[in-house]
Amino acid sequence: MNFAYYPGCSAKGSSKDYEMSTQAVCKALDMHLVDIEDWNCCGSTPAHAVDISLSAALCARNLDIAARQKAEILLTPCPSCLSNLKMAAKRMEKPEFRQRVNELLDEPAAATFPPVTSVMQGIAQQFDMQALAARVKKPLKGLKLAAYYGCLMSRPAEVMQFEDPENPMLMENMLSACGAEMVDFPLKTACCGASFGIPERPMTAINSGRILDLAANLGVDAIVVACPLCQMNLDLRQKQAAKAKETTYNIPVLYFTQLLGLAFDLPKKELGLNKLIVSADSLLRKLVEEREDATKTTEGGRQ
Repeated sequence: MNFAYYPGCSAKGSSKDYEMSTQAVCKALDMHLVDIEDWNCCGSTPAHAVDISLSAALCARNLDIAARQKAEILLTPCPSCLSNLKMAAKRMEKPEFRQRVNELLDEPAAATFPPVTSVMQGIAQQFDMQALAARVKKPLKGLKLAAYYGCLMSRPAEVMQFEDPENPMLMENMLSACGAEMVDFPLKTACCGASFGIPERPMTAINSGRILDLAANLGVDAIVVACPLCQMNLDLRQKQAAKAKETTYNIPVLYFTQLLGLAFDLPKKELGLNKLIVSADSLLRKLVEEREDATKTTEGGRQ
């Protein structure tokens, strides 16, 4: 099936590994992602704090392009993009707001926009967990993982419509279907500091440190995310968080698509694992050892 796709700016830079693994996994699932033509930045995290109308205009232009291309659904991997696109569509329902935004566009936006959803939800809409498990070639058995959604994916609940806003379970269900052990992670929707990693680095270090502390205490092999900004704060800024907490961390932070790709036995070069700051080598070695042990056990049982 073909899906209209909005990659977002991070996909072309700081989260290229997310984009690579998203494309690889969707291709393996026969979900063909087709970029909407001439898309532009959604405004990212700060735009709406400066001017709501201008921020909405950035998103409305993308939504209008998707509508004119007769897209039935628009997928995006980034929660910030997802939030901005959904919020803009919601605000455009008000005639006065729509009029203000239309004045900023080259021409009035389409009367209706296609629904927007995350790549994660898009996959789940096409494959239930049993069907997803059937695609697994190399189970993630032996891995102990913490799913971290961040604060944007499920809030505000009435707009995002992403399961229980305080306790979503989609990522856990997906990775459990792939054989992983998923821990109960109470901070799964707590804020990591988001874009304050630039103007308020100490605050971000404290917020991210709380999340990393819990993951370390639970003894997980990795934290699994679905947000470029969360991944950056927990991975790239892990040493900053450790310094603020006067400790050390060495916890790989992978995108859920990278774990799905490993379970589907996709080439590692297509998953962007080499772009992680905290190496995933320990996790990969554990997977290999687990599979070798399983093979020995099976062979021993046949003798």
